[in-house]
Amino acid sequence: MTYRQRVQAAFDKQATDKVPIHHIGFCSEVASGVLGREAYVGGGIQRWREAVALWQSEAAHAEFLERSFRDAIDVALLCEHDIVRASYWRYNVKPTQRIDEYTFLYEYGEEEDWQVLRYDPGSEQCHIFPYLGERKPTFEELDEQLTEQERSVEDYQPSAEDSFEIRAQQLLGEERVIRVGAGGVGIPHEAIWLEAMLLRPDLVARLLDIAVERTRRDVAFLTNHGFRYIFGGGDFASNTGPMYSPQIFHDLVAPRMQQIADICHQYGAYYLFASDGNLWPVAEDLFGKSGIDGYFEIDRRAGMDLGLMRERFPELTLIGNISSHTVHLGSREEVIAETRSCLQEAKRSGGIIVGTSNYFVPGTPRENVAAMLETIREQR
Repeated sequence: MTYRQRVQAAFDKQATDKVPIHHIGFCSEVASGVLGREAYVGGGIQRWREAVALWQSEAAHAEFLERSFRDAIDVALLCEHDIVRASYWRYNVKPTQRIDEYTFLYEYGEEEDWQVLRYDPGSEQCHIFPYLGERKPTFEELDEQLTEQERSVEDYQPSAEDSFEIRAQQLLGEERVIRVGAGGVGIPHEAIWLEAMLLRPDLVARLLDIAVERTRRDVAFLTNHGFRYIFGGGDFASNTGPMYSPQIFHDLVAPRMQQIADICHQYGAYYLFASDGNLWPVAEDLFGKSGIDGYFEIDRRAGMDLGLMRERFPELTLIGNISSHTVHLGSREEVIAETRSCLQEAKRSGGIIVGTSNYFVPGTPRENVAAMLETIREQR
């Protein structure tokens, strides 16, 4: 079977010659170890790298883009992914001042709109925050922001310009599935939005409706370019459960997920949803009634187990379940055992694409990554 055929078989719940593979993401440190060179992939580090490149010159930025595309593709192919992630985090805004090696200032608009980017090399994370400090908006300000977003979404048109996914689709799309993001839907984590859930649910509903309308345009555009697997979602849970009640999820979020799933199906596409954490309290709405086709970032340490998921929701395609925590902090033997268990469940149940459920994080031992990759190659 081709890589693409294995993925489709997982969605059709049919047998495959090998277990299909997709690791959610790599930090730069781990990818560099895999490739044997500095790898331009990752989260905050990529935003900082882009800021550096934009600060230096147009040529440096062009080199950043080319290296980022090449390294994302190379690490996916080397790890034998059936689904390829072609792009990582970006921040395509030219800074106006470089404060120090790891800090940039963006002086655009009024001073209250200025932003600061600060990078922490140890964690590969960066924080982008207001120059004048965080300020909690009012409900009236949220209303004004939503009105502007509602106007702008009417004119929103996706573009192929500078799209790594479309470039990867042209390069590899006949052989492998190219992961593409759209259909993000969820309630922001800021305090004002959590308050709005209870005091102004109409504002939250409007925000989610904007996400649906944006997705409608994205899916039409992406399917026209040959994409059929839409990776969406939105984090809203920890190991102890969702950050808001099942009733709020049922009333506000689930109906919009259903709309997005319906949009994807109208265009012949599959809709996949991601969130870390324990999602069992909302499982019936999220995995059953919403109509989604796949679930990724399956958080094993939060109780989201492949076998239980397959038993409860036999039509759902599952991606992941090797815990990044285990690969990061576990022993080599623990990594091998967890990898084997996922492969065995995939072979037993079908409809499963195995991989890490989230990023390989900085500080992950190379021998653990190697043990996981070797186990997959030998036993998939």
